[in-house]
Amino acid sequence: MMAFNRRKKNTRQRGSKTHGWGAKKKHRGKGHQGGAGMAGSGKRADSKKPSLWKERYFGKFGFVSKTPKVKINPVNISYIEEHINKFVLEGLAKKENNVYSVELKKLGFNKLLGDGGVSMKFKITTPYASKTAVEKVKEAGGEVTGLIEVKE
Repeated sequence: MMAFNRRKKNTRQRGSKTHGWGAKKKHRGKGHQGGAGMAGSGKRADSKKPSLWKERYFGKFGFVSKTPKVKINPVNISYIEEHINKFVLEGLAKKENNVYSVELKKLGFNKLLGDGGVSMKFKITTPYASKTAVEKVKEAGGEVTGLIEVKE
């Protein structure tokens, strides 16, 4: 006759360190695993050590920057001047009183570089710009707005 009131074996094993398997190591489920990775490579014999001398294997190195990296997607002022009419037609830029208003974000860029000459008046909004780009735009009678100050 079966005993229906018998407690399950695993509840009876609660509080028992080894659950009836003797040594703690013996019944891991992954065989008698002696560690993970290159565990133990610093002890006994020198067979593994020379291979570890080549590269720094142990420890943590460097630091992890907590500030998010900004992906810079630059464009030259000459490129904008070359294609400004196309941008106005597509509605990506505006022209008012011979001043072109351009938001670089709409064009898919976030930094203005100063390569090339500037002959038109621009009002450019961008988070980043080089000093030469800002100077060239100002010389032509325009302005660069929306700049984020970058600590150097």
